[in-house]
Amino acid sequence: MATALTAAALAASGLVAVAGTASAAVTLPPPAAAWDYQIGGAYPPPSGVKIVSRDNSASAASGLYNICYINAFQINPGLDGEWSSDLLLRDANGNKVIDPDWKETLLDIRTADKRTRVAAKIDGIIDSCAAKGFQAIEPDNYDSYSRSKNLITTTQAQDYIKLLSSHAHTKGLAIAQKNTPELAGNRGANGLDFAVAEECGQYTECDAYTGPFGNRVIDVEYTNSGLSKACASWKGTISIVRRDVDVVPAGESGYVRRTC
Repeated sequence: MATALTAAALAASGLVAVAGTASAAVTLPPPAAAWDYQIGGAYPPPSGVKIVSRDNSASAASGLYNICYINAFQINPGLDGEWSSDLLLRDANGNKVIDPDWKETLLDIRTADKRTRVAAKIDGIIDSCAAKGFQAIEPDNYDSYSRSKNLITTTQAQDYIKLLSSHAHTKGLAIAQKNTPELAGNRGANGLDFAVAEECGQYTECDAYTGPFGNRVIDVEYTNSGLSKACASWKGTISIVRRDVDVVPAGESGYVRRTC
C-alpha cells in the first residue's frame, strides 16, 4: 500500500504522499513522456503517447495517464446562466469582466464565501473526473487575475486553488498548475503536483516550471518556432507537443500535432 512506502519510493514510483487528506497518495504523470493535448475533442491517442489531457465532458483513454481539463476560473461562452449572478465578476459599473481572447466571463473569487461557493460547483466536476477514471485534473485560467482589471489578487487566486487541490487529493487525483509561472514557486503551499504549460518554449519560461516541479512539466506549443525552442532545450527532460491553437480532433480541418 502507498502508505507504507518511503518518500523516496513514492517519488520513484510516481506516487506522492498527500498529507491531511483522506487519500494516501496521488499518482503523478510519467516524466518526459510522449503526450497529447485533446481538450478540443477526444480521438484515439497517437502511437507511443502515455499522457493525454481531455475535457471533463470526455471519457478517459484506456491504459494512459489521463488529465481532466476543467475551466475552473472562467466560464465557457454561453454558460453564464448556470452560475449565480453574484459569482460573475463585475467591474465598478456592473459590467461583467470578460477574457478578451476567449470571450469567457471571469468567476468572482474575491471573498472566502464566494471562493467556497465557486469551489463547491467545480468540486462536482472534479468528482466526475474521478468517477471516469482520470488520474489528475487541469484547472485552467489560474492566471485570470491578470485579466481581471486588477479586481482579483494573486492571493485570492491561490486561496481558491488550495480549495480545489484539497478536494482533488481527497479523490485521489493529482492537480496541475496551469501556466502562471510567477506563482510556481508556491506550488507546495498551494497543493499543486505538476505543471501544464502553454508555450513555455516559445516564451523561454520552461525553467520557471522545472525549478519548482522538476521534470513533471507538460508543455504544449502552438507554433513551429516554439516547438523548435522547446525541443532544443528540453527534449528528454519534460513532455512536449505542438498542437493547433484550437486543439481540434484529428481528422478535422486545422488539426496539427508535432513532436520533437
